[in-house]
Amino acid sequence: MAAVQSKPNITGLTTVAVPVSNQDRAVEFYVGKLGFQKRMDVPLSGTDRWIEVAPADGSTTIALVPPGEAFNTGTDTGIRLSTTSADADHTALQAAGVDVAPEVMRWGGGVPPMFSLHDPDGNTLYIVEQMESPRG
Repeated sequence: MAAVQSKPNITGLTTVAVPVSNQDRAVEFYVGKLGFQKRMDVPLSGTDRWIEVAPADGSTTIALVPPGEAFNTGTDTGIRLSTTSADADHTALQAAGVDVAPEVMRWGGGVPPMFSLHDPDGNTLYIVEQMESPRG
């Protein structure tokens, strides 16, 4: 009889999904405005596709998927994208016409500077400056 495992074999986070109403427009935004790379683009049913994008050196991808019954556009994704400079990215994205928060948020006390942005479908993502201190 085989031993029963006490924990699953989860080794990482590979993909998070973001609902988009127009996949081509979403690719233009994530690749053209945010500087991501398209990692995968394969047909699904009908005209839908499975599309994954990611930062150039990133291992986790964002799947740009059609919305579903309980998976609507215009959501706060909770996704935090890391950067070396929240201020520089805020300025650059604002100049590129991206819908960004009016200013970079600064709470202090070890919380990194960050700001929110919206993709063309109104989905909220966050750009967070990398901190030097290790996570506990």
